[in-house]
Formats: sequence, structure tokens, C-alpha cells
Amino acid sequence: MKSYKIILLLLILFSLKATAQKMEFEDYDPPSTLVVPGTEIKKAKFPFIDVHNHQFSMPTQNLQEVVSEMDKLNMAVMVNLSGRGRGSDEHLIKSLENVKTNHPNRFIVFTNINLNGIDEPDWTSKTVAQIEKDVAMGANGLKIYKSQGMDNKDSKGNRIKIDDPRIGPVWEKCGELGIPVLIHAADPKPFWDAHDNQNERWLELKLRSRRKRDANVTGSWETIISEQHKIFKRHKNTKFINAHLGWYGNDLAKLAKLMDEIPNMYTEIGAVIAELGRQPRNAKAFLTKYQDRVMFGKDSWKPKEYYTYFRVLESSDEYFPYYKRYHAFWKMYGLDLDDQVLKKLYYQNALKVIPNIDKSLFPK
Repeated sequence: MKSYKIILLLLILFSLKATAQKMEFEDYDPPSTLVVPGTEIKKAKFPFIDVHNHQFSMPTQNLQEVVSEMDKLNMAVMVNLSGRGRGSDEHLIKSLENVKTNHPNRFIVFTNINLNGIDEPDWTSKTVAQIEKDVAMGANGLKIYKSQGMDNKDSKGNRIKIDDPRIGPVWEKCGELGIPVLIHAADPKPFWDAHDNQNERWLELKLRSRRKRDANVTGSWETIISEQHKIFKRHKNTKFINAHLGWYGNDLAKLAKLMDEIPNMYTEIGAVIAELGRQPRNAKAFLTKYQDRVMFGKDSWKPKEYYTYFRVLESSDEYFPYYKRYHAFWKMYGLDLDDQVLKKLYYQNALKVIPNIDKSLFPK
């Protein structure tokens, strides 16, 4: 009987050991045992402008509900980049009407273009005319989605390049009208790399497999990014806001070089705060040097996620969590930015670049 109990105990121990060894990487998420000072920041130190947001139901939604959440965060103005929704005039018209009727000084609306029919002889003239009309109605910028340059095809099935000459007059018209172009080109470079144990985005690609990119379909990451930089350099009188730190948040030296080369290029921090939060000294130096060219952006409208942005930008806290582990399995550190830099990042730079924002909402 004693031998039987020993054998049973060994089997149980072996079973437990085998179970532990089978744990997958995505299941390993232990709470930190580190005890350091730190405080969650739920409201920005200064009123801010979110230059990168999407409100797809703006024509019919209750804007007061959004404004109530904005007030809690100290967000003075939200820029809705999806003015045309799926591309219709009606969507933009009703979005602008809703804003004008209910909260005219709390929202800025950008328009969008449709690449369908780009092979038609009058596509360029029609699109330029549309931009003029949209701005006359109240749009204050143009947003370009990442599908342009990756997914959109012409009538022959060819990828429509970002620097396609047929779109050139659109960029010029934006410069002429004094509105910025906020452009999202490509995605993080690891989405094009092999999905193996050397890929820093391995977990994200495992959980979100549709994000994996194929250079044979979309063009290579380097090609898409290069096309974007070409239009910035070619259309010097147009102000471009390079979304998501131009996907160089992990290489701020390269981004700095581009900022020096392209004076009409601005950028914003939407969806890349995790890149800044893991390199606090380097990021603080970059944001301080280029304090006149970087704006606040978030991208997805999830109010509680803003807390991490505020904490990274404003505090000197150490080793605190990011809100999406598949985006960043590392911890965050506060940059403790100076007030002068914070004010420019939060609102002053956007006031310079985006027209018709109510300046009375911000400190002088």
C-alpha cells in the first residue's frame, strides 16, 4: 500500500510538472512584485486636442455623451478624421450639422477621398473639386487611410501608390486651402517580417493574424514608407501630419533625421505611446528637441486608455503597465516632460496647423 501511494504521488507531481511546461507564452502574465511610487493620471495637466480620433457614427450619435467623457479627460477638442465615413457626401454633411447644432467648438472634422475610379480621366479634377466643396462646408483637414498604398487597386489590379501622380493635385489643393493632410501609411514593420521567435510583434500577430502583411500583395514596408516621404518632399507648401510617429517610434534617430530633412512634416503619437514609454530618456530628448512638430493623438476612442498616455507624458513613474499586452509586453516609464513641451504637444502645435479650432478653450 505504501508503494502504491508513492507511485500515485509521483504520477500527480509529474502531471503537474507536465501541465506547467505546456503553458503558452500568451498565458504568461504574472503581476509585478516591484513596489515603487506611482499614481494613475486620469486627467491631463492641460486642456488638449486629440488630433487622431474616429467617430464613425457622428451623423446620428449623441455628442453630449462624448463631450462628457472628454471633459473628464480635459480634452478640449477632438478631431474626427472619419468625416466621410464610407465615402458619402451625406455622411460628411450630417456630421458637420450635428457638430454645428450641438457642440460647434468641441469637434473638428476632416474629410476623406475615394480612390475608386482613379483611372477615369476626370478623377483628379473631381476629387480636387470635392476637397474644395468639403472645406467650404466646414471640413478642416484631409485624412488618408492606410488602405491607400497597401490595399487599394486600380482597374488593372495594380496597387495605387501613395505618390501616384494623379493624386498630386489633391496634396497641392490642401496646401492652397491651408488644411493639413493627416496620413497613415503602412503599419509597424514587424507585420511584414517572418512570424517567428525573432519577431517582437509575435504575440500580436498570433492573436490578430489578419495584421500579417505580404510584400507581394501590399508592397514592402520600405517601399510604402518611401512613397510617403516622397510626397512630403514634393509638396512643400502642404503640411503633412505623419500618423503614429511615422512608424519610427522605435527608431527616434531615424525619425529625427526625417524631421530635419522635411520641414513641412509634423507627427503625432497615436497608438505608439508604448514605444515612447520604454525609452523615457531618449523619448524626452526627442520630444524636447522637436517640441514644435509633435501633436497629441490617441486613435481609438477608449477613454480609460488615455490614462496611460498622461502618465507616460507627465509623470516620472517607473515600470507601470501598458493597457494592451499584445501591443507591448514591456512596461512603461514616465517622461516627466516640461510644461512648455507638454503645452505644445497637447494643444499649441495643433492650433498652428489645424484651422478653425477655438483658441479660447486654451490657456494663453
